[in-house]
Order: sequence, then structure tokens, then C-alpha cells
Amino acid sequence: MKKSSFLLLIVVLLAISCKNDKPADKRDTPVQGTIHISVDETFRPVIEEQLRVHKASFPNTNIQVTYESEADCFRSLQQDSTRLVIVARGLTEQEAEAYKKNLSFRPIYGILAYDAIALVISKERKDSFFTLRQLSEMLSGENPVTMVMDGLKATSTVRYVKDSLLKGKEFGKNVVGVDGSRAVVEAVIKNPSAIGLVGSSWVGDLYDKEQQRYLKYITLARLECSLCEEKEVFAKPSQATITYGQYPLARPMYYVLKENWAGLGTGFMNFMSLERGQLIFRRAFLAPAKMNFNIRTGKIKEQ
Repeated sequence: MKKSSFLLLIVVLLAISCKNDKPADKRDTPVQGTIHISVDETFRPVIEEQLRVHKASFPNTNIQVTYESEADCFRSLQQDSTRLVIVARGLTEQEAEAYKKNLSFRPIYGILAYDAIALVISKERKDSFFTLRQLSEMLSGENPVTMVMDGLKATSTVRYVKDSLLKGKEFGKNVVGVDGSRAVVEAVIKNPSAIGLVGSSWVGDLYDKEQQRYLKYITLARLECSLCEEKEVFAKPSQATITYGQYPLARPMYYVLKENWAGLGTGFMNFMSLERGQLIFRRAFLAPAKMNFNIRTGKIKEQ
């Protein structure tokens, strides 16, 4: 073989080799890789459990999580590093369109479960029944009892209470903001005359050891059922009262996913939406949104 022909053959083989040696797709998949997510701090206890079980099931995944206020979660979603947020509301049409312009696709969102804003009171307190009007009067300062919240702005609890109870009005001077949900519960334990507002994920799980400790000192107040046909029906936040609309301060837990391929964000969202994830919400005494777990009774015929 001539030297020129040999060199030509080498060049052709190298070209074919380079063509077939495509760079590996380094993107994460539903069962492996690393992503960062942002979660509303009021949902922390139940999401911690979701992450623990997910990691045990898919050991090649690494989900890095930041717990922060609702407003900060949406700010994080605007960053490339955050692909999934778990918050108490979905996107507005204006927000969805803004993301579409920046990303060339619209993020998807949906409801995973329902929790509630619980009124935390000391076990020493005699009165544990409140109407929504009484609660509104306390939050506006007409009744100056000390009210404790997880901040005074930017949190999902603050937004929900202002929209649902105060109709946009400002809090009274008796409303105190503290740093996070755990601090709300601890403030009520230290000051038995105070009333705290906190996501039920922090005080409703009877299997959680920290919450078992809380329940030695605090209890959950009952609120008047605004949808019940019967008069003077009062309910605590629970799986049943949330499901049947008896507790008036129930709210949804949303995922907002900024991912246009089947990555780890999609995998974790699907995990929470399917049976195992929905059972975790149910075990934490939230109301699952994706699956109904009905209790069926049966009779065994003895021989």
C-alpha cells in the first residue's frame, strides 16, 4: 500500500472514531444524579421524610434542599441551580408566561397534598374554641392577645392569613414574628397566653418524636366550620377535617417543576405523587391529593 493511501485510511478511521465518540449525556435522570430544590419551611417535617425514603429507594440520587420562605422559594426558582420548589401555591398566568419567555417552555405545577394552618395554644389555656371572626379580630389587633407567626412577611402562612382572614389588612401590633415554625411552637410553650399559627406538618404527626414532645405542653385549637350545615361545629386540623372541608384553614401543597426532560426533579415529583409518596403524606396526617386511600370493612365467614 502506498504511503499516501495509508495516511488517507488513517484519517478516515480517525474521523469515523471521532464521529462515534459522542460526549456522554451528563444530565441527571429520574434515578440518578444531583439537583437542588427549594422547599417552603412550613412543609419541612414531611418533606424531610419524603427525601429520606426516596434516598433509601434510589441511592444514586443526591437531592440538595434549602428550606426557606415561600417568597424566597420563588426567587430561587428563577436561578438556574434550582429546578423544583415545593410551596403553598401554584404559578399565576403572568408568572408562567414569564418563565416561558426565559426558558422557552412553561414549568409544570400541581397539588401533592393538603395541610392546614393550625392554631397552637398552651394546654394551660382554658378557651380552645374560636370562630373565624374572633381569629380575625386577634390578628388585626382588635383583641390584643399575643399572636405568634413564622415571620411578618414573605411566608406562606402570612400570605394565606392575610388573604383569607384579614382580606389584605395589616396585622395588629400584637402580632409577633419569629424565625421559623419551630420557633412559633417554642414561643407558645414559653408564653402560655400566646397563640401560634403554624403549618400542621409541624404539630400533627403523632409518630414524630419532636412533635410528641411538643404535645406535652401544647394542643391545637378548634375553629368554627364555615361550610358545615350544622351550627356551632368546631374542628381541629386533621386528615379527616381537611379532606371533608370541616377545618376552614386548609391549604394545598404544590410542586413547581422547571424541567423539560425526564430528570431527577421529575423523578422526585413522581415519587411524591405515586403510592409510596402519597402514603408518606397520609402517615404524616396530611390529606394526599393524588390518591384516595379508603378504609374498607369486610366480614369473614367462619366455617
